[in-house]
Amino acid sequence: MIYIRNDDNRPQFNLALEQYVFDNLTQFDEIFLLWINEPTIVVGKNQNTIEEINLDYVKENNINVVRRLSGGGAVYHDFGNLNYTIISEKGSKSTAFNFEAFTQPVIEVLAKLGVKAEFTGRNDLTIDGKKFCGNAQYMKKNRILHHGAMLFDTDLNVLSKALKVSKDKIESKGVKSVRSRVTNIKDHLKEDISIEDFKQLLLEHMIETHENLTEYKLTEEDYKQINKIMEERYATWEWNFGYSPEFNIEKSKRFTSGKVQSKINVDEGIIKSIKFYGDFFGTGDVSELEEKLVGIKYKEDEISKVLDNVDVGFYFAGISKEDLLSLII
Repeated sequence: MIYIRNDDNRPQFNLALEQYVFDNLTQFDEIFLLWINEPTIVVGKNQNTIEEINLDYVKENNINVVRRLSGGGAVYHDFGNLNYTIISEKGSKSTAFNFEAFTQPVIEVLAKLGVKAEFTGRNDLTIDGKKFCGNAQYMKKNRILHHGAMLFDTDLNVLSKALKVSKDKIESKGVKSVRSRVTNIKDHLKEDISIEDFKQLLLEHMIETHENLTEYKLTEEDYKQINKIMEERYATWEWNFGYSPEFNIEKSKRFTSGKVQSKINVDEGIIKSIKFYGDFFGTGDVSELEEKLVGIKYKEDEISKVLDNVDVGFYFAGISKEDLLSLII
């Protein structure tokens, strides 16, 4: 395992760094990163950005909005938020989205500090029932990118104003507001430490538990390629906000594995465009499935035939063909 030291606070750079090391440093079986973003909302790959954020508030407060490679929901980062990334070559389709295994280092470090953290739900870490860390994954072939966003000393008032969380998501958690669902790690510590102290403790724990952990220093060529990815993807409106097609049919449903929303444009009985949004996870690029449905008659049996030849779970983890069909017809 290698560790890459990174003190850049630009979210566009940090997400480009993740993508670069995932795609290019394939000679290393495992890679570990720690990073802190300036005020930012990071949206999941499959989300409709405009529907996830309070746009006026975000603009007024100069909060970045950047889309990541992985699925899941939108999260708020600031200088009180610590992010970690583990890239592993040990993945397979059967082990994809095994979030709990990747969160163990965080749980173990907090235990050393006298804080009991637990993995709950599909991708959350909690303290006393309140969420402090959400996790997401991206997989290509047998390579997994797992990252988590930890609330250490985040401004939770800004978080609750910047994120426009859907009512059904709040109700599905059984509580009244975003603010009441989350907590900062710092509020549970017996001793007052800084986020940099916590970052160092997590790194030291990884060194203790991984004998072969060594530091990899990014080269000038590495930085050149990372900046190229940043400029061409993570710093663009097209990637971060994207195009939302015209539609005349809209459906949404929350499953235990996440929310899925469909927006479909049907003209003269033919699907002209279709887009799936949501905080769901999936190994495949959902745009591939969308393309298969364009040009198909808007009839249950015709759409069902297309889905018969598709591994729906590959695109929507934990969701069946029948579930997806109910979101189209």
